[in-house]
Amino acid sequence: MSTPAEQTGRARAALLDRDGTINRDTGYVGDPAAVELLPGVARALGALARAGYRLIVVTNQSGIARGLFPPAAVEAVHERIAALLRAEDPDARIDAWLYCPHHPEGRIARWAVRCRCRKPAPGLFERAAERHRLDLARSVAFGDAERDVEAARRAGVGTTVRLAPDGTPSAADHRARDLPAAVRWWLARERSVERSRPERDAP
Repeated sequence: MSTPAEQTGRARAALLDRDGTINRDTGYVGDPAAVELLPGVARALGALARAGYRLIVVTNQSGIARGLFPPAAVEAVHERIAALLRAEDPDARIDAWLYCPHHPEGRIARWAVRCRCRKPAPGLFERAAERHRLDLARSVAFGDAERDVEAARRAGVGTTVRLAPDGTPSAADHRARDLPAAVRWWLARERSVERSRPERDAP
């Protein structure tokens, strides 16, 4: 039986923050040599891909506007993350990298603007949906900051997951300590939904 996403011709996606979600957040990550994946992330992303999810990264990179590094450095970091992920799990392939280079208090005039793509604004999610024909209502967003949750909800993403310690206030639908725990929860939930669907749809 086809899923609602298949019926609409749009894909389900896992929309992921980058720093602090996939790789260790050391503050304005602009050096590919300094990139370190968080434990278990590659296997978690591979599991999402095998379950049929597009893997889309949506990340604020205000280091560009602040003059700390150029856009080419962000691209190089993405290439490094992609290589590290594939080395651990060949299925952990990021389908698209979308980033916001802006900050209203930046030092580089071109990027020192208020925009619609800097989270918590929803622009990156909306751009991902348009470019990749995503069914946002059937998609899930993962991030370690409340701005990730807010941006996803404003864009209409169906489920939001905040990576944070227990007790952290959040408007997210679920909270988990890290991405592997979040993905285990999400895929178990989806399996439960799939098992119940034939009974619900039966005449």
